[in-house]
Amino acid sequence: MIGIFDSGIGGLSVFREIRKLMPGESYAYYSDNAHCPYGEKTADYIIGRAVQITGILAGKGADIIVVACNTATAAAISALRRLYSDRSDPEVRKRALEISGGRRDHIMFIGMEPAVKPAIGLTKTGVIGVLATAGTLKAEKYRNTRELVHGPVKVVEHVGQGFVELVEKGELSGRNAETVVEASLRPLLDAGADVIVLGCTHYPFLMDTIRKIAGPGIAVIDPAPAVAKHLADVMKEDGLPDGCQGNGRVELLSSGPDDNLKAAYAMFMTA
Repeated sequence: MIGIFDSGIGGLSVFREIRKLMPGESYAYYSDNAHCPYGEKTADYIIGRAVQITGILAGKGADIIVVACNTATAAAISALRRLYSDRSDPEVRKRALEISGGRRDHIMFIGMEPAVKPAIGLTKTGVIGVLATAGTLKAEKYRNTRELVHGPVKVVEHVGQGFVELVEKGELSGRNAETVVEASLRPLLDAGADVIVLGCTHYPFLMDTIRKIAGPGIAVIDPAPAVAKHLADVMKEDGLPDGCQGNGRVELLSSGPDDNLKAAYAMFMTA
């Protein structure tokens, strides 16, 4: 089983791509909607939530876990790997066996990363725009990625103010959605960006509105397909089944009311 979690329904954008590659796998998806959004919360708070959710997913049978949230990846994935991924460490093995009911002596984690490096090869203006949460943009993981950009290419950034809230409400289009999206996207376009990198898993659900505001000639990158492929590669390296040998079962979990998650799943995952 593959476990997937996000602060809300945004991680469904990643789940959708994973299931395209591995339709026969079994999944558990956890929406931490009672604590959403993560963007303005402290790293310690997010680590605490990530550890608790890892225990829940492992207890449900997850053999590998996708942190389908850029903010949670930036804040917590290093801590999760220290706690559960190194099978050569006796303490790690003990913890992993405890939370998995004796099934796994280690648990691997797949995270998110703004696709700045692929964007370099696409830009013609030499300006790349990154839309992300405040937590992602200030995190060391993102800053290290940005430092890989050299030469004439410039990276400009903006927080997608209100984007997560729009998606959690299911308000993906219309005048209000366009107003909210344009307020954060316009500064990047005015700076000359011709490639927009989506640095939050909620944002791809606003893709149509983002493209409408951006106009023709602006590339928008969703990293989810690359994450799905990386997950499949890691599963193979870790000796896990190829993702086609499960029963296709999906379990939806949430820390708050699950009506929104079920509705979003029906809308985005069963079409």
